[in-house]
Amino acid sequence: MPDTNPGPGAQSVIPDDPEASAYRFIIVAAKRARQLQNGARSMLLTTTSKKPTVVAMEEVRRGLVQYDDPSYQAAVAARLAKE
Repeated sequence: MPDTNPGPGAQSVIPDDPEASAYRFIIVAAKRARQLQNGARSMLLTTTSKKPTVVAMEEVRRGLVQYDDPSYQAAVAARLAKE
């Protein structure tokens, strides 16, 4: 029987991240947690935690946090320039 468990890394990736980078997930979640600590309102309607880090990770996991990755955009632009 095949294993249907997605594994421990599946919960620490950004849904629209083409590289599925756990590092990027942590950076985006940390920046969002800092925003929440500084008074930003959560984008979640209901949450099980009041801790900013947990709320931030859940927001990122659900794809609610917009982020910009200049290094990825530069790599795509360089790849397109070669074509």
